[in-house]
Amino acid sequence: MSRHLMFRFEAPLLSFGGPTIDNYGVTRDFPAASMLTGLIANALGWRRQARAAHQKLQDRLVFASRLDHEAVRPAFRLRDVQNARLHQKDQGWTTAGVPQGRASSPSYQGVDDETPTLGRYTMQRRYRDYHAAASVMVALRLVPAEDAPTLSDIAAAVDRPARPLFLGRKACLPSEPILPPEPARWVEADTAWDALCRYPAKSATLRAQWPAAEGPAGDREIALCDARNWLSGLHGGARRVVEGRITCVGENTDE
Repeated sequence: MSRHLMFRFEAPLLSFGGPTIDNYGVTRDFPAASMLTGLIANALGWRRQARAAHQKLQDRLVFASRLDHEAVRPAFRLRDVQNARLHQKDQGWTTAGVPQGRASSPSYQGVDDETPTLGRYTMQRRYRDYHAAASVMVALRLVPAEDAPTLSDIAAAVDRPARPLFLGRKACLPSEPILPPEPARWVEADTAWDALCRYPAKSATLRAQWPAAEGPAGDREIALCDARNWLSGLHGGARRVVEGRITCVGENTDE
């Protein structure tokens, strides 16, 4: 059997980003490989420039996830409409504590500062989807398990992260500890699918997603593009995952 670390994602709003088309940012039902990589790297205090370390970590992830909130309430999404008037020299603060600017845009033209089409600013509108009041469990292991960072390193970092952690987007702050208490956060199982089944839940059956080689056939198998090429900064490639319902054992008593 292999050791799996259990993550619990609960927040008033959370987002598992999918493909962005124009100014529409959708969210998938289940966490992405790139999102988990970024979350763990943030907890460890890595910077974006550590591209090779990010890539190696993502390549080692084996995980499955299930939607625990569906045991007590139906899932629903909220669409946020964001409008911003951005001036040419606007700067924003970052978690590094220094302001970050933006390059000039071709739309910054003319001299009239009151007309969006001619002034020195542009009006930006975008739409972002979120899961409202969601609760998602993730069973994760690393292959190979002995390389650094180990699962124990990751658990220690998530308990005391180097930087604030968020679930998908920076506005999605967790409402509960991301890791269950000891020793419930650890599950010994042959596969990530089996680890999810072994972890107690409030419902006997829940909707879940797992790697195609990690469990039964399920309801459908898809090619999912949820990995980031950290060297180029783009998403690409696909992995085979299965979506279906899993049967859990026992009732969750860690709350």
